[in-house]
Amino acid sequence: MADTESSVSVASPGFGLIDFATLPLGTEQEVVPLTAHDGATSRGVLYTRGDEKTVVCFMHPRADMSRHYGMPALLEAGYATFGQQGRWPNNDVACIHEMLLADIAAGMRFLREERGFEHVVLFGNSGGGSLYGFYQAQAVTPPTGRLTDTPAGDPYDLNELEMPAADGIVHLAVHMGEGDVLTGMIDPSVTDENDPLSCDPNLDMYNPANGFREPPQQSRYSEEFLARYYAAQRARAARLDAIARGYIEEQAHYKTLTQEPGFQSLPPERRTFISRRAVVGRYMRIARTEAHPAYCDLSLHAKSSTREVGSIVSPRPDRVNYMEGGFACLQTPRAWLSTWSGLSSRADLMANLPKLTLPTLAIAYTADNACFPDTIEAMYSASPAQDKTIDYAEAGHFGMPPAGRVQAMQIVSRWLDERFPGR
Repeated sequence: MADTESSVSVASPGFGLIDFATLPLGTEQEVVPLTAHDGATSRGVLYTRGDEKTVVCFMHPRADMSRHYGMPALLEAGYATFGQQGRWPNNDVACIHEMLLADIAAGMRFLREERGFEHVVLFGNSGGGSLYGFYQAQAVTPPTGRLTDTPAGDPYDLNELEMPAADGIVHLAVHMGEGDVLTGMIDPSVTDENDPLSCDPNLDMYNPANGFREPPQQSRYSEEFLARYYAAQRARAARLDAIARGYIEEQAHYKTLTQEPGFQSLPPERRTFISRRAVVGRYMRIARTEAHPAYCDLSLHAKSSTREVGSIVSPRPDRVNYMEGGFACLQTPRAWLSTWSGLSSRADLMANLPKLTLPTLAIAYTADNACFPDTIEAMYSASPAQDKTIDYAEAGHFGMPPAGRVQAMQIVSRWLDERFPGR
């Protein structure tokens, strides 16, 4: 039904980190149930004001983008918007990116075939950028050439999917992938994955001996320390990959035993022992993922940046790093490999970039503490798109203060107006 509230700016009171406060007058909202090729269900919310020819899509691996703060401005500009939740809304403990592509494909087919939109533009915000980049790269790959499994080795054939490609893509405050961004944030001083307090002081960025100063003071890390630190981060990621693969192999071993000819003749106790291990799932508890040196040393990733000391979580990352929550804090082995591993995840924007030749807009938030402007500039420079644009808005990662959101959406609206028909 139509929203009866009058049109307001995206800067109105009452909004949250991602959501909007109100919609333009006359906006229709349609909740759309979706079923992917593999039978999994997801849903989206389609917002229209009537006669739009172009729809702008929002999705994220974990966050609910069905009320993204950019939608009111796009609706005012004459574009429909579609905010989709994947099959794991607000919970990436078991998130497999390859399966999320099937959810996106279901949404794209709905928009193209059932609603008849002439143009579809993908709007990737934060982790949505690498997710949509992964989708588009697979969508433009002819069948038989697409992926046929997940990083865990489980069969998942994307060649079986109808994957409509998009016509344009917007990258707002994006990183290069959840695996890539976590590799930059993970604390390499952890020496024992079973002990969240274990620490090698020589690799601890929060150790004053290594250059740390308590916020809001700036820290300064030497090139020698940073070289060791970055290498140790990748080493820890590799260690976690090995743990994940070990758990998967253990389960596969017992599953194989259940299929052997003599299994049914085994003593009941032995059959029970094997059967339970063939189906039991393990979880990985990943401690201390709030340790990017650039959080405290503003000389790092300084180009085009106006950020202050801190992360997107807190101005005191040294404390948050030891709290029980955190990015990727609890993962299945399969989710770790597909989503948060910087060594195994295929949702890597730079790796998929060579296939992203569609019109591209990249916007960096200058005060972003997670998706640094120079990282987005590197992505823009590497983009093979002939039609590509980069711009900047003055805000942090979530578009705050609110004027930053307004500035960003004005950039997006102008870019769309020059390329895609509205109402």
